[in-house]
Amino acid sequence: MASHPLAPSWLRAPDDANALAEAVWPAHVSRAATGELTVAGVSAPDIAARFGTPVYVVDEADARDRAAGVLAAFQREFAAVGSSATVYYAGKAFLCTEVARWVTEAGLNIDVCSGGELAVALAAGVDASRLGLHGNNKSLAEIDRAVEAGIGAIVVDSLQEIPRVAAAAERHGRKQRVRLRVNSGVHAHTHDFLATAHEDQKFGLPLEHAADAVASIRGFDSLDFLGLHCHIGSQIFGADGFAESAARLLAVHRDLLATGPVPELNLGGGFGIAYTDADDPTPIDELAREIARIVATECDRLGVPIPRVAFEPGRVVIGPSTFTLYEVGTTKDVELQTDAGGSATRRYVSVDGGMSDNARPALYGADYSVRLAGRTSDAEPVLIRLAGKHCESGDIVVQDDYLPGDVAPGDLAAVPATGAYCWSLASNYNYLGRPPVVAVRDGVARVIVRGETEADLLARDAGLDAR
Repeated sequence: MASHPLAPSWLRAPDDANALAEAVWPAHVSRAATGELTVAGVSAPDIAARFGTPVYVVDEADARDRAAGVLAAFQREFAAVGSSATVYYAGKAFLCTEVARWVTEAGLNIDVCSGGELAVALAAGVDASRLGLHGNNKSLAEIDRAVEAGIGAIVVDSLQEIPRVAAAAERHGRKQRVRLRVNSGVHAHTHDFLATAHEDQKFGLPLEHAADAVASIRGFDSLDFLGLHCHIGSQIFGADGFAESAARLLAVHRDLLATGPVPELNLGGGFGIAYTDADDPTPIDELAREIARIVATECDRLGVPIPRVAFEPGRVVIGPSTFTLYEVGTTKDVELQTDAGGSATRRYVSVDGGMSDNARPALYGADYSVRLAGRTSDAEPVLIRLAGKHCESGDIVVQDDYLPGDVAPGDLAAVPATGAYCWSLASNYNYLGRPPVVAVRDGVARVIVRGETEADLLARDAGLDAR
C-alpha cells in the first residue's frame, strides 16, 4: 500500500492494519482467533464491559518483569567492572500503592518528588530508607516529613535547601544522606521541555558551583554527602549523552574526593521506549553495558575508584506495560490540500477520552499508535487522526496512524505505551473523571486505581455545602 500524502514521512502504510508491533505492546498482549485484543488472557471487550472506557490497562507481569530486568542489567554490568548499581523507580512516571509494591518486590528503590508521592510510597509499606526525594522547591513540611520518616536520600537542588535539610535532620536527631543535583551542560536529543540538563532551567546547580555547594553540605554535622546527581532528559535513545555527562561529572567527582568521601554517582534516568513501530530505542541491556564501560574507562583515566552508581528509570519500566482502551464515538472525513497541489482525505476518529487522560501529545507533540481492540477487519487501511472529546482543537491522542476503513462508532480502540506520564498528568478538564487503572495478570483483571465519578467531582465543590 502506498503512503498517504498527508502521512508523516516516518509512518509506513501497513500491509495489515490489525497487526500489533511487538515493540509497543505489553508482553502478554495478543489477538484471539476471534480478532479481539487480549491481555494476559482477558479480552479488551470484557475489560470495557466490566470497567468502562476510557481505562488504563496494565500487564502486571510485564511491569514486574521490566522492573526486574532493568535492575539485573545494571547490577550485572557494573559488577563486571568491579562496582555496584542501585536502581530507583522514578515514581513520577506512574505511582500507586500497587506499583510501589511491584517495583520494590523486584528489588528497586523509589524516587518521589512531592509529599503526596512520599505518602503513597509509605502507604504501600515501602521502607523509607529505600526512598529518595527529588524536587526543585521542596517545602519545609515535605523536607521535615521525609527526614522524620527516615528517607534514604534527599537530592539537594539549590543552595537554600542545604541548611533547610540540615536543620530538619538536626531536629530529628538524624544524619541525613544527600545528593547534589548539578547540570552537566549535556543536552538530551529530545523536546526542549524534556531536556533538563542544560543551563537555563530550574533544576540543579551549574557544575562549576558544585565544589562550593559540597563544602557547604560537609559543613553540617547532620548531613552526609553521597555524591553528584544529574539527569540529562527524557526519552533518550543511545548512550552518547550519558557518556558525555558521566565524563563531566567524574572530573568534578575526582576533585571532590580530595576533600572527602564521594561514594556514589547518580546518572539519572530518561531511557527511551517505543511509542510507534518507527521508534528504535536502545535495549536496556545494551545501555547498561555501554554506560558501565564508559564509567569504568573514565575512572581509569582519572585514576579514581569506580563509585557505586545509581539510576532512576521510570518510563522504561511502566510505559510499555500499559495501553489505554477507548470507545469510538464518531468518525468524520476531512478533505485537505496536499503539498503537491492535490487533495486527500484524513479521517478523524473521536473517542471518549483525550487530553484529560493523555496530555503528552498536546504538551510535547508526542506520537502514539492505535489499533482496533474489539475485532479485526479486512477493510483497506485509512489514515486516521484519533481525537479526544474535549473542547480543544489540540485534543489529539494519536496524530497519525492507519486503521481499517470500516472503523465505526462503538468500536474499541487501544493506544499502547501509555503507562508513563498519562495517568500522572491526567486532569478533570471539561469535568471528566480520571479513568480507572486496571491490572491484568494470569487471566484476572482488577482495579488498582479507582476511576472518578461525577459524584467524586461534585464532592469537592464547596458551593453545594453552602447551598
